[in-house]
Amino acid sequence: MTGDSFWTLPPDRMVRGSLGHCNITVLLPPFGVDARALPANDPGRAAEFAASFGTVEEVVEEIGPRSALDVPYPDTRTDLDIVQAAAWGHALGFSDPALADNGNDTPLLTEARRLRERYPDARIVGRVHFHGGADHTEDIVWLPDGAMFHATGWPGDEPFEVTGDPDAIASALGIPAETLEDLGLHEEDPADVEWAGFVALALGEADPWGWEQLRTTAFRVRHTRFATSTMEELYFAGG
Repeated sequence: MTGDSFWTLPPDRMVRGSLGHCNITVLLPPFGVDARALPANDPGRAAEFAASFGTVEEVVEEIGPRSALDVPYPDTRTDLDIVQAAAWGHALGFSDPALADNGNDTPLLTEARRLRERYPDARIVGRVHFHGGADHTEDIVWLPDGAMFHATGWPGDEPFEVTGDPDAIASALGIPAETLEDLGLHEEDPADVEWAGFVALALGEADPWGWEQLRTTAFRVRHTRFATSTMEELYFAGG
């Protein structure tokens, strides 16, 4: 361990790889809301939401407000302990580098299962994109009626695992067939489909992560031993 964390590497060790999306959203009814009309973030509730995740051992400090549009670009090991969380009224958001994976696990699905138990009436949507020489993605939609879609793998490569029925999700959400065609949803190879674009449709105008004016709160956390060990393998492979 280094300091009060489970890291075995120094804080200034440079990160290998980069992130795109690494967020999960819990949207409670009503679902038909414009994200720009959501209430201001409540930092206290945001801290509680961050602390509830299985990747987080403890919230160490509140760093301050940060735009939901900001994509985390960790440069050094210490940046990997910064997460973003928000409570915009009936919408909750969380972004954490520990949600990324290289195909050995499914951290997004694991957290979605936890959230499903706590928020049975919610629409849960998650997107993670990690680049470490090649891209690895994990995307999920879980509806209140239990319908779930999950995809994970290396875009453009096999194997690419898809669980659930994306057409059933699209039908339940009223997504037009032409929109699915534009995304290439019915391509023969699931690895060629842009699943992040598909799961974004589950949030629609309620998607909070694309707006500069929506604020999250950044926190420094102590990740769990397991999450820290996984990040050491993912972000410092060969380092």
